[in-house]
Amino acid sequence: MSVPALQFSDDQADAYDRVAEALRGIGVDLENDTLTPRAEGQGNTVLSVIGKAGSGKTMLLAKLYEALESAGVDVVSGDYEGRRRKDRRTLAILAPTNKAASVLRTRGVPATTIHRILYTPVYDPEYEKIAEWLAGNGDRPTIEGLTEIALDRAYAFYQNNKSIPGALAAAGLRGSDFIKGWKRREEPLDIGFVDESSMLDVRQFEDLQEIFPTLVIFGDPAQLAPVNQSGQMVFDTLPEPSKLILHRIHRQADDNPILDLAHALSDPALRFEDFERMVGEKAAQDDRVVLAGRVESDLMARSPVLVWRNATRIRLIHAFRAAFDAPADALLPGEPLICDGIELPLKHRKKRLDLEARGLIKGAQVIYLGPGKRPGFSRLHVIGAEDPQVSAASIIKIELPDEEEPFIPFAANMGAAFLHGAAVTIHKAQGSQWENVQVFSPDLWAAARMGRVEAGQPLWKRLAYVAITRAEHRLFWVTRARLARPSGPLTVDDLRAAPTPLALKMEALDDG
Repeated sequence: MSVPALQFSDDQADAYDRVAEALRGIGVDLENDTLTPRAEGQGNTVLSVIGKAGSGKTMLLAKLYEALESAGVDVVSGDYEGRRRKDRRTLAILAPTNKAASVLRTRGVPATTIHRILYTPVYDPEYEKIAEWLAGNGDRPTIEGLTEIALDRAYAFYQNNKSIPGALAAAGLRGSDFIKGWKRREEPLDIGFVDESSMLDVRQFEDLQEIFPTLVIFGDPAQLAPVNQSGQMVFDTLPEPSKLILHRIHRQADDNPILDLAHALSDPALRFEDFERMVGEKAAQDDRVVLAGRVESDLMARSPVLVWRNATRIRLIHAFRAAFDAPADALLPGEPLICDGIELPLKHRKKRLDLEARGLIKGAQVIYLGPGKRPGFSRLHVIGAEDPQVSAASIIKIELPDEEEPFIPFAANMGAAFLHGAAVTIHKAQGSQWENVQVFSPDLWAAARMGRVEAGQPLWKRLAYVAITRAEHRLFWVTRARLARPSGPLTVDDLRAAPTPLALKMEALDDG
């Protein structure tokens, strides 16, 4: 196939050619759309595509995915993996978090989380026939208890969204009907693309190299490194020839004022006060940047305020709950939460894997919908998950200012643990994006006053860069520790999506 060179910058075209060359070495020829089996004894290849925000990393990843799909490589999504064939070549596109994976999916790239590739589902053999048929590896099955209309619904769903669990759900099945368990991946795949690789720690990187003999990691060197890694990211350890560097592409970034601010932070002479003046100038020119004198409580319900200090985070959460008249002993439907991990003993490993596969991994963003049917259970909406509605045993902790012990409105003996999500630290926000982002400037000013340095750069600049590049459309640079009153009560109405053309098509199938 011909490389879409006219759409690429010189940096992107060079990186595309380097990746294509590495793939050709393992029998995947993007130019001629041909596949050959991987030769025995071939060594592992790791390449990194490195660039700051606006350099075109995501566009390059998407074009490489399209070329691999055109060549006949199978994309492994993490929710179902067909039976292995001798001639099969595989690709998985990964991100460290559900939210980061969902950002890629909105751009047409079938991404999943790293965890979903490390652990694969075990399907009931009867329903696996449907999965094989949908994936193009078998004939249309006859399944006891499922009508032809139900199979039509599954087929219609899969044509628009390559999700096997989603298709089976469209046929009226629940996950517990067709997924009988989870197992650690035993067989390696061929090619792995990993976005937001600045978030990877050394252990995850080693796990990925075991699974993928050919690994391409995409990362931003200006972001914050994982905690306890001395400011170093995994791609920093690679030899220089393995690093493919991208620079900002103005025509693709469309002169975005948010990206202008992000790139201005690379100036070593820039002081915090100068940068804040620059924010004000941008705000006067473009409504995509707002110099705000207070935090908007309405926005906090769906996109957290980004802060540096933990004490600031707790105070803002307390102020948010007070603004919405949240009771001291309960949660309101619509309150945001952040998953802090799964607290289950080893004997409940299957349940742990099930919850994690549904998106309840550390750092996942969740909206509380209400209490579950059993004591200690909560109904939850997992942001970015393909099947977002979950009921889970919950341990929800709401930290209070100047108090060591948090308030716990839900305290199951075991289950998914959550912190309140109206405000989060910039470190935890890494890998996520929101349409509107509020950055709490007084915290960054405090970091600037302390004079801390990380990986040779003032910490406040790294924090500011990560925080402002979380904004997809609009940046609110908050200069004062004030909170605006909400315009109305908390709601979950926005989580009930309007009917899509696909849903209407399925209704027509039902009518028949």
